[in-house]
Amino acid sequence: MSFLDNYEASRDRNDRWWRTYPSGRIESEIVEFNAEKGYVLVKATAYREKIDSQPAGIDYAHGFLAAYQPHMKRWMVEDTVTSAIMRVMALVMGGAEKPTAETMAQVTSGNDAPEPDYWNTKFGEVPSYATAEEAELSGIPSFGSSFNPVATTTSAVPECKHGARIWRKGTSKKTGKDWANYSCVADQPGQCDPIWYVFSSDGTWKVQV
Repeated sequence: MSFLDNYEASRDRNDRWWRTYPSGRIESEIVEFNAEKGYVLVKATAYREKIDSQPAGIDYAHGFLAAYQPHMKRWMVEDTVTSAIMRVMALVMGGAEKPTAETMAQVTSGNDAPEPDYWNTKFGEVPSYATAEEAELSGIPSFGSSFNPVATTTSAVPECKHGARIWRKGTSKKTGKDWANYSCVADQPGQCDPIWYVFSSDGTWKVQV
């Protein structure tokens, strides 16, 4: 028997919530986001009924980039939002440890040694990179390319009325050109227009004018 048997899986907790509170609702929001320092703080609020004006519970989750396994770094925000939701569900329903089985499996998947700082230090054959784009070209998933590749032009993450925006980029299938923007975290409808960027000749992303 594994100690993980004492922890509830995310899907099981989600199913238990909707069986217990079929008319409930969960709200999540990014309270603080710092791409330069690599952390995010997410708040989750749970209501037993959609019409409730007062929450049944509030809980938080803190995501710290340096604590993530390399292949999970680009999903830090999504993982932290899920963690906050799972925690507030456990707070309101009770009957289970707040961390989920998936979270505890990640915690115990490595050894006790801290993960090297891949961006600033070389450890044997582990390289350092000046930019997130260099890391991605070499095949290493990079938090920077997903959230803060404009650090050379500005250190501030733009915000809208819904909070700190999230950096997104990709390649157009139609034109083959790279695109990037800072997107609003809210769902449609009501989502703010993205702030579009263009890749300039000096190798940095700049606001499209």
